[in-house]
Amino acid sequence: MNRNQIWVIAGAIILFLILYLGFEITPPKQKSLEKSRALNIEATSVNNLIQEANLDADKKSMIDAINLDLQKANSDSIKKLGLLKSLSGTWYDLGYPSIAGYYAEEAADIIGTDASWAIAGTTYSICTKNAKEDKTKQFCSKRAVKAFEKAISIAPEVVDHRINLANCYIDNPNPATPMQGILMLKDLNTKYPKSVAVLNQLGKLALQTNQSERALERLEAAILLEPENNVTICLLVDAYTQLGNNAKATEYKKKCVN
Repeated sequence: MNRNQIWVIAGAIILFLILYLGFEITPPKQKSLEKSRALNIEATSVNNLIQEANLDADKKSMIDAINLDLQKANSDSIKKLGLLKSLSGTWYDLGYPSIAGYYAEEAADIIGTDASWAIAGTTYSICTKNAKEDKTKQFCSKRAVKAFEKAISIAPEVVDHRINLANCYIDNPNPATPMQGILMLKDLNTKYPKSVAVLNQLGKLALQTNQSERALERLEAAILLEPENNVTICLLVDAYTQLGNNAKATEYKKKCVN
C-alpha cells in the first residue's frame, strides 16, 4: 500500500468519525440561525386555538357564517376588512382575545396604520395577562411584541407604542433578561422626562412592588405636568394609601373617576 492510499484511508476514517460519532460540524453562524428559528416557533396556532374554543352550536354557527362571507369576499378589501373586524370583535366578546388578536392583526395588515397595529397589540396584551395556559400566553405575547414593533416602525414618535412594547416584556418577561421591560421604561423616562404616560407607568410598577416612596416621586412629577390627569390622580390614591396618608388618599379619591 503506497503513501497516497494510506492518506485516502485515513481521511475516510476521520470523515466517518466526524459524521457518525457526534463531532460538531455545524458552523457557529448556522447554529445561531437554527437557535433563533427554534425560539420563534409558536407554542400553538390560531387554528388550534379555534378548535379548542368551547362554543355552543349557536355561537359556532355565528362564527361560521362570518367566515363563509369572508371566503366569498375574495379581492374585495373593504368587505374583507369589515368581516375581519367583525370576527375580531365577536371572538373578543366570546372571551377569546387570543383569536380576536389574530383577526385584528389581519385587519391591521390591510389598514396599515400604527393605530390599527396598536389595536392588535393591545388585544394580544389582554390575552397575555389573562391566559390560563402557557402556550396561549406565549402565542399572544410574541404577537403583541411584533404588533407594537410594527406600530413603532410606522409612527416612531408615538411614545405610547413604546410604553406598550415595554409592558409586553413586563407582563411576560424573558427569563434571560427579566428586567428588559423596566429598563425600556426607564430609558423612555430619560428620553421623554415630561411624558406623563411614562411617569404613570413607572409609578404603577413601583406600587405593584411596594416601592411607595418611589411611586409617589414619579406620580407627583406627573401631577405637576398634568394636574387633571385621571390616571395619575387615581394612582395617587393608591400611593398615599400605601404610605398611610389617609387624608391625602381621601383628597385624591374624591377626584378619581373610575
